[in-house]
Amino acid sequence: MRKKLWIFFKLLLMHCFSGLAEGIAQEKAEAAIPVATLSPPEGNTTFLGGTTWCIAHPLVSPFDLQIALDWACGSGKTDCSPIRAGGPCFEPDTLVSHASFAFNSYYQQNGNSDIACNFGGTAKLTRTNPSYAKCVYETAGPVKSSAPPSSSYKGKCILWKFGVLIILFLYLRR
Repeated sequence: MRKKLWIFFKLLLMHCFSGLAEGIAQEKAEAAIPVATLSPPEGNTTFLGGTTWCIAHPLVSPFDLQIALDWACGSGKTDCSPIRAGGPCFEPDTLVSHASFAFNSYYQQNGNSDIACNFGGTAKLTRTNPSYAKCVYETAGPVKSSAPPSSSYKGKCILWKFGVLIILFLYLRR
């Protein structure tokens, strides 16, 4: 019985640490592999010679613009506090100005791609910096990764800890 428990213990230990090694190797591999820019605009600093911003198209209907702004500040999870009363980007208090700020924030935080600057056709890309006075438009944000977290080995180690507790329980129960 003791030998079987010892083998079980070793298997659980190997299972945990193999997952740990996989997680570390995956993190190192992700850090070491350069990300190729296949075509513009895969990142605003490589977009045909410069930085780009996403702004509201001034010729769309205010109704459509308001719907897009509401989405950006709601479901789009853009931080819209700078365009609220008292914020550095509240003035000028216009729909186009507020939408431009929100659209650009979303665009910069979501990979600087064409699709992140669409908003139902109410937005467009520009190479002219729309920042003014104390209102600074972002130029690069953290790119959200679609890859799952590489710390999946934690679940395996929990299994290992649980196994150790079972072994201790069975050993002490004798």
